[in-house]
Amino acid sequence: MENRDDLNSILPYLPLVIRSSSLYWPPRVVEALKAMSEGPSHSRVDSGEVLRQAISDMRRSLSCSTLEPSASHGYALIFDELIGEKESKRWFDEIIPALAKLLLKFPSLLEEHYQNADSIVSGIETGLRLLDSQQAGIVFLSQELIGALLACSFFCLFPDDNRGAKHLPQINFDHLFATLYESYSESQESKITCIMHYFERFCSCVPIGTVSFERKILPAEYRNSSITAPDADFWSKSDVSLCAFKVHPFGLIEDQPDNALEVDFANKYLGGGSLSRGCVQEEIRFMINPELIAGMLFLPRMDDNEAIEIVGTERFSCYTGYASSFRFAGDFIDKKEKDPFQRRITRIVAIDALCAPKMRHFKEICLLREINKALCGFLNCSKSWQHQNMVIDEGDSGLRHTDTNTSHGALLNDVEMSREKPANNLVRDFYVEGVDCMDHEDDGVATGNWGCGVFGGDLELKATIQWLAASQTRRPFISYYTFGMEALQNLDQDR
Repeated sequence: MENRDDLNSILPYLPLVIRSSSLYWPPRVVEALKAMSEGPSHSRVDSGEVLRQAISDMRRSLSCSTLEPSASHGYALIFDELIGEKESKRWFDEIIPALAKLLLKFPSLLEEHYQNADSIVSGIETGLRLLDSQQAGIVFLSQELIGALLACSFFCLFPDDNRGAKHLPQINFDHLFATLYESYSESQESKITCIMHYFERFCSCVPIGTVSFERKILPAEYRNSSITAPDADFWSKSDVSLCAFKVHPFGLIEDQPDNALEVDFANKYLGGGSLSRGCVQEEIRFMINPELIAGMLFLPRMDDNEAIEIVGTERFSCYTGYASSFRFAGDFIDKKEKDPFQRRITRIVAIDALCAPKMRHFKEICLLREINKALCGFLNCSKSWQHQNMVIDEGDSGLRHTDTNTSHGALLNDVEMSREKPANNLVRDFYVEGVDCMDHEDDGVATGNWGCGVFGGDLELKATIQWLAASQTRRPFISYYTFGMEALQNLDQDR
């Protein structure tokens, strides 16, 4: 274990220690988790106030900084005042002990993950690791392991002092609870309710499946060059036909029926304000699909030529409203089918838009940045390694793998392009070399008003940018959810 580069890259950001090729919790943390796993009669954790103290004690055992008082008060507020006595008792009698048992399994779950990581896709690294900026790669995590990671976040056990240096977002839930106490709102309470509902569902029946997290990078246009994306000349000479554009005045991206790629209007730090005050499109998606939060552990902020694609997360909650009107609205049963990797066929791509005054978005440098960001997000980089490295044995539930000499990084980065190639061939011959982009079946793009609102983007401009990028990557259609914006109602008739 000590010789694994993937483990060594993420170990400084985990609360575990390694010795004799095995992963361990520190002894005092084991003692605390064992007591909690046996219920409040042993641990005395029977209220939010006592839970707050137990979290603080475990953090001290891990040499972590002290929780802010407002975070401690937030835990007490939710469990001792807001959720009701009956629900609170159920949490301390059943859910907290189950989460403690899950955390006691965390070291063995992680060891099992690394034992299996080298055989998921032959020749492709899939183990949990820091997927740093400008390092294309993919990580596969079981839903059970993700549950353990999120339990660490709930108990605020991840070391947090060293994350800023690597431009990693915060991963513990302390700010989520602190914000509830500092400036209570029903929307913030509903965010926490979504997370708690996820844990309740998880503890009642551990989900069996897989989620993948992929950092996608636009390949360098020329070798030994600083140019990292198509320029204005490329776009002006492109003669690719526009794909179908379907306008939906009503409905939500996450409810689209076509198995399309679903756009997350992301912050450059994955998750944005999910674990603090934020409650708009990205944050809401992270609350109803909490497994998305796991990516915040190991995916630093995105650069201009990067996107993050997450496949397989399960939705657990219904909701109503948006921003301050957001409310938890009960259980959601996700009936999406699974692919051969046991990932739900829910594909979410995080692309961050520029935040600038509206007229600045029309400058060439901004236009290029946005259209190339969307291009990166919409490229279907996974088809190649799936098709080249996997053979499905229909007589067995398992997978057989074939050998390949192509690394994932090479697939995304090591592609040459000739300046003389006509623009209409560039996507086929360069940007999607080996990606089999013509075989998308119904893999369109479901999106909406990306980069608008507080980010200052022009509605029609941003819609057109996404349309061009989707067409350039040979996506068959865009399903555009206008959220009632009248300016976009007739966009599909303006071709």
